[in-house]
Amino acid sequence: MTAESIKKSFIDIFQTEPVLVKSPGRINIIGEHTDYNGGLVMPAAIDKGVYVAISKRNDQEIHLYAESFQSTCISSVAAIKKTELSWANYILGVANEFVQRGHQLSGFNLYIYGNVPLGAGLSSSAAVECATALALQYINGLSVSKMELAWLSQKAEHTFAGVNCGIMDQFAAVFGKKDHAMMLDCRSMEYEYIPLKLEGYKFVLLNTNVKHSLSDSAYNERREQCNKGVSWIKSHHPEVHYLRDADLAMLEEHVKPKDENVYLKCKYVVNEIERVKKAAQALKNGDLKELGALMFQTHEGLSKDYEVSCKELDFLVNQVKGLAYVLGARMMGGGFGGCTINVVKEQEIDALVDKLSSLYLNEFGLKLDAYIVETGIGAEVI
Repeated sequence: MTAESIKKSFIDIFQTEPVLVKSPGRINIIGEHTDYNGGLVMPAAIDKGVYVAISKRNDQEIHLYAESFQSTCISSVAAIKKTELSWANYILGVANEFVQRGHQLSGFNLYIYGNVPLGAGLSSSAAVECATALALQYINGLSVSKMELAWLSQKAEHTFAGVNCGIMDQFAAVFGKKDHAMMLDCRSMEYEYIPLKLEGYKFVLLNTNVKHSLSDSAYNERREQCNKGVSWIKSHHPEVHYLRDADLAMLEEHVKPKDENVYLKCKYVVNEIERVKKAAQALKNGDLKELGALMFQTHEGLSKDYEVSCKELDFLVNQVKGLAYVLGARMMGGGFGGCTINVVKEQEIDALVDKLSSLYLNEFGLKLDAYIVETGIGAEVI
């Protein structure tokens, strides 16, 4: 749908002119499972996103309509509660955060449409939250910083969607910049824009179309293992609050003798934080080969040490290893399904996707979806 057709649909439903806001999905180039360890991540906003059309109402009611689900939800600013409609909770959660922070909101009509593939690990949920946050700020004339828009969108996901996510997705949705990645320090919230010039290459996402049920329990277990490693180091080094503050020598001395498995999980995180720094340097030097090599290393660590991959993800990465026109590949996101992110020579993309689709179908009986993504800009009023 175009901006014009979204506007027209809004007018058909609500009989009034809307304000239009767009917020992007995101990829994470490198820096996986480092955010909750106070580490570094390297996301980039993409050219696919979520559109919100919004108008003020003369009463305190909230009227929502989701194009993708052809579904309606009605609530009220005075009594915002969770609903059975999961898509609506992302929007209501954001409105609730504004109210909790003492901001005055009017009632509103809101229409939402997105072209971020759902369930592919591109953070469609953060795009919904940040588009809603910017839209509500704009129509109510509220003075809220970009960073606070990201924080309140994250809090909405914790409270109304029940997902205890880090800040990376909402940060990328708000601060994204075309032709740039962002290196975000999840400990200090300082960030740096890194030029992203893919001269002749493109990011290609290959969606396994699987989501193994392990993902939530394993995610919580990994967080606990990381915290355990930190607590063992902290008793000897009080200055260590996150794995970000630790080094491999500390892990060797204080974690490995106690628990080999916890040691491997912590070692992956400490190594991954270093890889993000190296990747930033590689991009500044225009060295895509080095970036690709680091991505392959990350996948190896996620699969063997951190153990959050799965046979479908490993299959896709193994198939592209050794191909001269694929510089790097790794699983992206929490794991146990979702996408691999690949750096592929532009002219070879179609042939590669055809070949992999057929191999993947033979191996798993599953369809492989492919998306070519470009960098985009952060949330904006159109």
